[in-house]
Amino acid sequence: MARLVDDPELAFRLARAIVSDIALYNADKVSEGVKNDNIFDLLSDELQEGREHFAERTADTITDRNQIFDRAIVDVMIKQAGKIESSIW
Repeated sequence: MARLVDDPELAFRLARAIVSDIALYNADKVSEGVKNDNIFDLLSDELQEGREHFAERTADTITDRNQIFDRAIVDVMIKQAGKIESSIW
């Protein structure tokens, strides 16, 4: 088994990589979700799978794992979708 990530900064980098992959492979859903303000509904399965993968790869000693993953979603997926026309901006 691979060593668990126990450094919060490295965990954030891992979360960003996972979310980046989700956004890359689901670009149409990201675009549609931003346009229609339902991105979390459209990507709920993918984000849950990503969150589970992140939890499996990070140590329990990182107390704010959920917040780290949520921050990665905003930094990678939401901020980069800012160029998509939407009523939420």
